[in-house]
Amino acid sequence: MAARPNLSGLYLSLIAGEWALVYYVWKVGLRRTGTTIGELIGGKWASPKAALLDVLWAGGLWTLWKGAYFVWWTWFGTGHSTSISRLMPQGATESTLWVLLSISAGISEELVFRGYFQRQFLAWTGRVSVAVLLQVMLFGIAHGYQGVQNCLAIAAYGALFTLLALYRKSLRPGILAHAWTDIAGGLLR
Repeated sequence: MAARPNLSGLYLSLIAGEWALVYYVWKVGLRRTGTTIGELIGGKWASPKAALLDVLWAGGLWTLWKGAYFVWWTWFGTGHSTSISRLMPQGATESTLWVLLSISAGISEELVFRGYFQRQFLAWTGRVSVAVLLQVMLFGIAHGYQGVQNCLAIAAYGALFTLLALYRKSLRPGILAHAWTDIAGGLLR
């Protein structure tokens, strides 16, 4: 059996890709409407208490997701793709890059899907429910490399994050929960 290659280069290219998406949304998508990244995120924290509240919402969302994840895999089986297990970090360098990739994904994917695409689909359709459905489907499809079952679970995950973003009028709790979910998924297996 062939030795597993070092994944540092892959992780670095994925980090670059995540930030390229943010750059595109910032320089092309948002520029057309005059919207800032800060406005897309939901503004700044007004106080340390507001920041703590977002951390608590993120923790609650992560806990809800882990419970839903457990139920999902109990009903439908594991669905872990061997292609995904080969992408998990090994060693200190890969683990460090995994954390950076997870933080990048948390920021960029929440900005792009829950922020930019949600607003775009709402502008095109005029209906929040249709906008949510479209961006959640797109979020699931974007994770197609993980297999159909995982895409469905990830779409459900995206729906939870969308509901929280709409409720809080902020992407911050979702960014925190998304990054933590990805970090834990790679380091705590």
